[in-house]
Amino acid sequence: MIEDLVKHIRQAERLIRPHIRETPVVPSLALSEATGADVWFKCENLQVTGSFKARGAVHRLLQLSDAERRRGVIAASSGNHGVGVAYAGRALGIPVAVYVPDFVSPAKAAAMRRLGATVVVFGTDGLDTEIEARRVAESEGRCYVSPYNDASIVAGQGTVGVELQRQLADIGIVIVAVGGGGLVGGIAAYLKHHQPNVKVIGAQPVNSRVMTESIRVGRVVDIPSRPTLSDGTAGGIEPDTITFPLCRTLVDDWIAVSEQEIAAAMRHTMEVEHMLIEGAAGVAVAALSHLGGSISGRVVVVLCGANITAARLREVL
Repeated sequence: MIEDLVKHIRQAERLIRPHIRETPVVPSLALSEATGADVWFKCENLQVTGSFKARGAVHRLLQLSDAERRRGVIAASSGNHGVGVAYAGRALGIPVAVYVPDFVSPAKAAAMRRLGATVVVFGTDGLDTEIEARRVAESEGRCYVSPYNDASIVAGQGTVGVELQRQLADIGIVIVAVGGGGLVGGIAAYLKHHQPNVKVIGAQPVNSRVMTESIRVGRVVDIPSRPTLSDGTAGGIEPDTITFPLCRTLVDDWIAVSEQEIAAAMRHTMEVEHMLIEGAAGVAVAALSHLGGSISGRVVVVLCGANITAARLREVL
C-alpha cells in the first residue's frame, strides 16, 4: 500500500506542478534558539489558495473524465478544502458546489464564492456535512471530492513531502497539524520511504482530537468537538477513511495542544516570524514546545494555511 502511494505521490507532483506553487522552506532563528534544534517552516501558508489543500483538489479534479467534468463536482469542507476545490474547478473549467458546516470561517466561504463555487451550509460537525454532500452527489450523479478519504487527495497532499525531500537534507522531525489525516499521511509515506528514520508527529487541538483518540483505541471513534481556533482540523472523520491506517502506521507520536497554546503560537509566528497563519498552522507550531529539550537536529514545522478572518485575527492578537 505504501509503495503504491509513494508512486502515486510522484505522479501527482508532476501533474499538479503547473497549477500550484512550490512553497519555500525558511529557517526560524527564534525557535531554533529556544529549542536548541534547527527549526524550519514549510510555508504552505503561501500556497496559491493560502493552504496546502489546493494540491489534493487539483490532483483529484485532473483525474475526472470529460463526462464527470461536465456534470461538476460536490465537496464537503470546513474551509480550506472547499477553497482548493473551487480553485481547481475554476482553473479546469469544472462546476463546483461545496457543503460546509455552520462553523465555517466566513472568509473561507467568501473565497469559495469568489472562485465561482456554490456554497451550501449544512450540519454542525464536519462529518455531518460530509455525509450530506456524499448523499447529494450520489443522487445527482456528480463526483464527490472528499477532503481526505480519497487516494488522489492524499497523493496530492503528499507532494509537500516531495518538495521537502529536495529542499532540505537530513530532516529529523516533521510536525503536521491533523484533521482528516490526508496531509500527514501523504507526507509521512513519502518521507519515510526515502528517510526511514524521520520522525513524524501529528498535532491536534485538545478541543477536537478525533484522530488522536481513534489511534489510541484502534478504530475511528465518534466524539464531540468543541470550538477551536483550528477550524481547519475540526470535526469528525469517516469510519472507513483510508487515512486511519496511514496515520496508525506512519505517525510516530501525537500531541494535543490547548486553545491558549494555539493562540500564543499564532502570535509568535505573526509577530516574530512575520508570517500570517491560521489556527491549524498554529497547532503545529504550538506542538513544538511539547517536545521540550528532547529534540535536536533538523525539525520542520508545516505551516498548513493562512486563511483567517480579520475578526479572528483581532481575537488572537
